[in-house]
Amino acid sequence: MRPILSLALAALAALASGVVIPRQDEPFLQEYDAIIVGGGPAGLAALSGLARVRRNVLLVDSGEYRNAPTRHMHDVLGFDGNHSPSLGPLKPPKLTCHPLSGVTPAYFRYAAREQISHYTTVRMINGTVLKITPDANQPAKFTVYVGVNPDGGRGLTLTARKIILATGLRDVLPSTPGIAENWGKGIFWCPWCDGHEHADQELGLLGSLDNVPGAVREMLTLNTDIVAFVNGTSTPELRATTEAKSPGWEKYLRVHGVVVDNRTITGITRLQDGGGEEADPSLPSVAEFDRFRVDFTEGEPVERAAFLAAFPSEQTSKVGEEMGVNLYGGRLAADQSAGLVTNIPGVYAIGDANSDNVTNVPHALFSGKRTAVYLHGLSPLDLVLSTSGMVANSLPTVRLAREDGEEDIAGPDVTKRELEHAARSLWETVNGGPSDILYAGEFDQ
Repeated sequence: MRPILSLALAALAALASGVVIPRQDEPFLQEYDAIIVGGGPAGLAALSGLARVRRNVLLVDSGEYRNAPTRHMHDVLGFDGNHSPSLGPLKPPKLTCHPLSGVTPAYFRYAAREQISHYTTVRMINGTVLKITPDANQPAKFTVYVGVNPDGGRGLTLTARKIILATGLRDVLPSTPGIAENWGKGIFWCPWCDGHEHADQELGLLGSLDNVPGAVREMLTLNTDIVAFVNGTSTPELRATTEAKSPGWEKYLRVHGVVVDNRTITGITRLQDGGGEEADPSLPSVAEFDRFRVDFTEGEPVERAAFLAAFPSEQTSKVGEEMGVNLYGGRLAADQSAGLVTNIPGVYAIGDANSDNVTNVPHALFSGKRTAVYLHGLSPLDLVLSTSGMVANSLPTVRLAREDGEEDIAGPDVTKRELEHAARSLWETVNGGPSDILYAGEFDQ
């Protein structure tokens, strides 16, 4: 019984923290096909995709997650409700599966890691990637320096053919008392993630004046009793900026009865916690009844049930920027037509951190899988074009399957004539005949 009890306790501990449990019995590889930096939904999706095609991949997770403060996740099919993976006789602790609706981010990561751990070519560790340097002599090779102590306190220096940056964003919260303390629990920034649980309640908007019209447009199908707390930003300059961004905004707000309160906020105090436990756990969405008081430097306080906030965000990690990845609007610039590759060949950016300007869990999952598929392989035609010298110079990166294919064709002692013969044979196989819709002409053209 003692081994079973120990296993049960270990599983519960993993659930409570949502951390990675490294497989200590396996040595690190000399070189990985890819190293993924970040263990949120995007990084886990990329790892899963590459595990499915048996790529040797290491995921390094610093344990920093943008959605960690939230009560639970929503709009993630299969997890939008209290339907969690079974632990047999074990029941997950309350921390991991919220009794109202949705699963906590920690539980989601736990479930994903547990599933991925069954694939033998991938590994997950806790640690912080401190630096990544491209090899000047070998374009398809990167050195990764990791601050981690899997075996007694020393860091790691690893190499990889490809890098996937899933480092995420960090919300930059104001110092106003009560905002950071209640972030993700009645004060939220994503209508799709948390808005439905506060529908038809008294809503407050937090942010500068120029963000108010857009926030109102997002929330009107959920809330109509709206007060915008703009915290002294309703100045002539910002009113002009707001007009430029949203022409006719004042009339728009009047039509919908939105009140703009320009007083300076001194603090937000929680009056009621909406994260209670008396609700049907099978439902995907159940109302949460939070209550807050907003205090000002002057005048009477105002009470609201919830807040939609518009605060800035920044890169959680500087490792991408420091290795030379371009930023676009504060995001890692990624080419959406080429698997989300960055300006550095072989380096990809996925999830909230990249420049496609979409930030939610389904998007993170999609971007991770998208890059995994792109990074893994090419069509036979791509391989033919690469070996025959016909690949466009503008191709931003060389993917793993193409590299593998070139090595297979070339070998250690291949002659130029043999290489041309192999390329010609592949061309004829893939290209088909003149009647085929994708026919590209003769090999010698």
